[in-house]
Amino acid sequence: MSQKRPFRKFSKKGPSLTTEQKIEKFILRNSDNGYFTKVSTIPYKFEISESKAWDVVGELLSNGKIESIHDEFSGEMKLCKTGQMYFIMNSENKRKRQKSNNFKKKKSKL
Repeated sequence: MSQKRPFRKFSKKGPSLTTEQKIEKFILRNSDNGYFTKVSTIPYKFEISESKAWDVVGELLSNGKIESIHDEFSGEMKLCKTGQMYFIMNSENKRKRQKSNNFKKKKSKL
């Protein structure tokens, strides 16, 4: 009969990331998944002030790790990994077309 092992958690947490690093990883992960990150979501998601969010965004933009574009309708700044802007724009357009096609199909069935 095998002996039971004592219960223990196997969490190997390294040093905690700073808020700036968490924001950077969030933006880069969204970019890799084909999405822009709106600047307005950062204070809400990371529970920081709007001015702190803009400071972090400014630092990331000056480091060259991310780039920005403004939404053509709202004018809001959107962020992505450097070199991913056109890939994400293309992905957005594909999602919009797919959504439109699905809506048309549902409407024609009625």
